[in-house]
Amino acid sequence: MIEIIKNPNIDFVGKRKYAFMLSLVLVTLGIIAFVMILVGKANLGIDFAGGAMIWGSFQNPVSVNDIRSALNKEGFGDAEIQSMTGAGVAPNSFVIRIKGEGHALGDTLLADAITARIKRQFPENNFKVDSIDDIGGAVGKTLQKQTRMAVLLAMLGILVYIWIRFDFRFGVAATIATFHDVLAVLGIYFLLNKEITLLLITALLTLAGYSLTDTVVVFDRIRENLKQFRKRGDFASTVNMSINEVLSRTTITSLTTLLAILSILIFGGQVIRDFALAMFLGVLVGTYSSWFVASPIMVEWEKRSPRRFK
Repeated sequence: MIEIIKNPNIDFVGKRKYAFMLSLVLVTLGIIAFVMILVGKANLGIDFAGGAMIWGSFQNPVSVNDIRSALNKEGFGDAEIQSMTGAGVAPNSFVIRIKGEGHALGDTLLADAITARIKRQFPENNFKVDSIDDIGGAVGKTLQKQTRMAVLLAMLGILVYIWIRFDFRFGVAATIATFHDVLAVLGIYFLLNKEITLLLITALLTLAGYSLTDTVVVFDRIRENLKQFRKRGDFASTVNMSINEVLSRTTITSLTTLLAILSILIFGGQVIRDFALAMFLGVLVGTYSSWFVASPIMVEWEKRSPRRFK
């Protein structure tokens, strides 16, 4: 196996109190973000808040300011307008997002209303609609409920899987670490005032799986070393040794994954960049938690309720 760190001897377990303090800050921020989402105070995307997203292109060049000014005249001054460029994107393409709150249009769909007003404001500059997403407020609330259920079921599945593969303490530690990762990324997104969308939830569930894989690698080595060193040494030193033994493997895996995600962040389209950013943050936090959260939790548990070394 390729080793980028020769014979590491880092005291991960010894620094667990500092790591726990950092994790407490990240988790607290994540909990605040979760509460703000529940009460509707976070920057919710149209997936959850309801609204419309229109992707279209003009026949002739037009600026974002021109479109914003035109929509402001029509009573849609809160619309978000983004110019789109890149391979496969038509010239003069724009994405227009607007949340449904405060726009009473009767039975008229919000996207249809905005499209009609754009065409009215630019009569000599044809606007071609490429795609439309129109989500009502009731649908948004349903999606919020289903999203929470999906995350909770994923965490429950992780607990059961690790419990069966290792034991209950391993399962609880892995589940806590995964919750930690999801809440940390959610909290950072909230702090950056990024939109909370279904794409972000997809990224959170993906990074939960990635974080679990990283944690399982460490847990496998801990289990092997526990069998070998059960009669000598102590649990904390065995865990610390196990983390150091797989340090090169987890570091290489994380670095290669980060490089792939970084290429999407730099060269990918604007629509997928929020997903890539969440994944980038998730890989960093997930790698950190497999070293400083999951295994140290087991050490603390063993310290307070000894079972493996009497």
